[in-house]
Amino acid sequence: MTSPSEAEGDRLDPGLSAIVSERRQLIGLAYRMLGSLAEAEDVVQETYARWYAMSAPQREAIESPGGWLTRVASRICLDVLGSARARRERYVGEWIPEPLPGHADWGGGPPHGATADPADRVTLDESVNMAFLVVLEAMTPAERVAFILHDVFRYPFADVAEIVGRTPAACRQLASSARRRIRAAQPSATPPAQQARVVREFKQAWEAKDIGALLGLLDPDATATGDGGGLATALPRPVEGAEQIARFFTERARADRATIRECTVNGQPGLRAELDGTTVSVMAFEVVDGRIRHIWTVLNPDKLRPWTGEPGAEPRSEGRGWN
Repeated sequence: MTSPSEAEGDRLDPGLSAIVSERRQLIGLAYRMLGSLAEAEDVVQETYARWYAMSAPQREAIESPGGWLTRVASRICLDVLGSARARRERYVGEWIPEPLPGHADWGGGPPHGATADPADRVTLDESVNMAFLVVLEAMTPAERVAFILHDVFRYPFADVAEIVGRTPAACRQLASSARRRIRAAQPSATPPAQQARVVREFKQAWEAKDIGALLGLLDPDATATGDGGGLATALPRPVEGAEQIARFFTERARADRATIRECTVNGQPGLRAELDGTTVSVMAFEVVDGRIRHIWTVLNPDKLRPWTGEPGAEPRSEGRGWN
């Protein structure tokens, strides 16, 4: 609901609503670049601070405020990515991107003025799933930024070059290298209905402590990774192999009082665990050929803000399943 003061502000500054409307797109862009909602929010806040630090004549001279905001946010992300690698090396245990509840299609479409390119191969929905974000983590900062700006948000390489500080040809090579990484790491897409069925059956087998059923749902070479960040109990290294994972979840079910609910995690079927009405962990899955290849479980409470209804967090998932 718009307050009277906000309405008055819009009348005093006709361009204000247009600037503010860019926030959702900027958050979506920064989240994909950083894999962290908290860091994305900080980037967007800094971007707006730089906008309002300019004089009114300077702002009025900018032909495309949305383009200016995107360029500045992308450059800040590039700087953050450069320092994030060192911070994540000091992180306690495994680092997993922050999970998002509901249909996390942030961005809404290509930015104004951006052109479609035949090389574009990634949709906004695909670019936010957990498996995709995990692959992005292995890229260099320049590779990641060039790839997301061009292949996901459809910026032409001339604009990407200005942001990354390299030639258009170099940016084309960066995006091509990133694309090869994506192709090598990600299998063909599994239909959502099949993903939902497999994850639901995993939940049922987990709750029933049925090792045999769990083994039938897991790829023989599956991995399960937990992220506690030193703030919640999680194994320091991934669990590898179907049998080890099945035994781990069976033992956890015997000791766990949490309620497991179906939900949507980064646009795909997932699970969340509730204890006394509070979400204490969120699980994302990669399903390949009818079996689970990867499980990512986030237990770090700092990464679960969107699921806990804390002030300033995105709306929490309703956990209504996928039907």
